[in-house]
Amino acid sequence: MWKLTRPDNQHDKLVRDSLLDLEDHQLVRIELVREDQRQVWVLTKRGHGEAKKLLEPKGIRVSALREEKYDPVTGKLLGASYDDHAAAVTSTAAELHRAGIGHRLGFQTEIAHRLGNGYVQRADLVVRAPEAGVPVLLLEIDRRSEDAHDLVVKLRRYWEWGRLLPKDADKHTVDLVRSRPDAIEHVDHDKRLWRRIYPPTGREGLVPLAFVFADTTEAKVDNTVAVLEEAGRRYWAPRRYDTLYPKAVTARDYRQAVPVVITTLEQLQEHGAGAAVWRRLGRTGDQTLTDALDNPDGHALYRAQEARADAADQRRRAAQREAQRPVCARCGRKFSDERWEEITVHRTAVRAGDKSVCGPCRADDVARQEAAAEAARLADAAPEPEDDPEPDRSRGWFRRRT
Repeated sequence: MWKLTRPDNQHDKLVRDSLLDLEDHQLVRIELVREDQRQVWVLTKRGHGEAKKLLEPKGIRVSALREEKYDPVTGKLLGASYDDHAAAVTSTAAELHRAGIGHRLGFQTEIAHRLGNGYVQRADLVVRAPEAGVPVLLLEIDRRSEDAHDLVVKLRRYWEWGRLLPKDADKHTVDLVRSRPDAIEHVDHDKRLWRRIYPPTGREGLVPLAFVFADTTEAKVDNTVAVLEEAGRRYWAPRRYDTLYPKAVTARDYRQAVPVVITTLEQLQEHGAGAAVWRRLGRTGDQTLTDALDNPDGHALYRAQEARADAADQRRRAAQREAQRPVCARCGRKFSDERWEEITVHRTAVRAGDKSVCGPCRADDVARQEAAAEAARLADAAPEPEDDPEPDRSRGWFRRRT
C-alpha cells in the first residue's frame, strides 16, 4: 500500500501510522497477515460508506465491500480470498504508479465486463493514465494458477465484449449486426458498448489488455506466450488491408484486434514499469508500454503506403498512355489530349476529318477547306458581263445598250 500511496518513500511507517489511525476510527480493518508478516487492509462498512461519499462525486468507482466472514466452527475471521493474487494486483498498480503510469485514483480492481450471454468477465485491474499515453489498460494478473488456454478464453471474452452494441443502439445498426456475423466490423467504435465505458485509446483496435505474470519462471512465461500467440491469434493479430495495391502495402489493419502486452511483476519491480519490459504479442523483444501499444505498421503507415502506391500507379498509367499517344502522319508531332479525344469519341469522330493528322494540321486542313469554299461562294455571287456594247460617238466611249 505504501508503495502506491507514497512511491518516493523508502519506508512504510507513514502509511502504517495512517492505517492505524483509520483503524481507531473503525474505517479500516486487517483482512489477513501474509506469510512474510505483511498485512492486508480493507475498508470496513463504515469506511466504505465514507469512501463512497468522498470519491464517487468525482467519478471514482469504489470496489465492493469486503464483508467479514468467520469460520462457523472456530470463529476465526476468514480472509483467504485476499491471497497472494490480490497482493500481486496491488503491487502491479504500485509499480505502474511509481513509473508515472496512472494516478492513485486512476486504478480500479475487479471491474465487470458483461457479455451478451450474461457471463461477467472481471478485469483484475483497470488503469487510466492518459497523461502517460495510456488512456485505458485492462490487466490480468496471473500467478500461473491458470492454464494458458484459460488465458486464451479470457482474451476471447474481452474481444467479444469489445464487439458488443449498447442496449440503446439504433435499429438500423442492430439489424446490420444481426444480418451476418462479421457485420459488427463495419460499425464504428464510437457506436459500440465499450466506448460508453472507456475513453478512446488513441490507437487502432479495442481496449488493450496486459497479462502480468508473477511468481513464475521464464520458461513458463514463454510457454504461455506461445499458446496465447497461437491459439489466440484471431483475437490479437492484425489483418491485411483490403487494397488495390497488395504488393506495395505492407501495413496491417489493427482495427478489430485486441492489443495484448506481456510482462512479469519481477521485471516491473526490478526495472520499473516505464522501462522496456513489455512485449507485444506478435513481436519480438521488449519495449516500453507506449511503444508496445503503438502500431507503427498500422493505419498511419497504410495511408502513407496507399498514397505512394496510388501516385506511382498514376505515373505508370500516365507513362503508358503517353506511349500510346498517336503521332501526326504529316508533321510528326504528338496529338494533344483534345485531338486524341476528338478522333476516338464516337460523337466527335465523325467530324474529326483525317484521323492521322494532329490538331494544328487538322486546323490547316479546315482553313484551306474554308478558303476554297469562300472562293467558290464569291465566284458564284459575281455578276455576268453584258453582250455587244453600243458605241457612244459623241464622247468617244462605247455605251451599253438599254
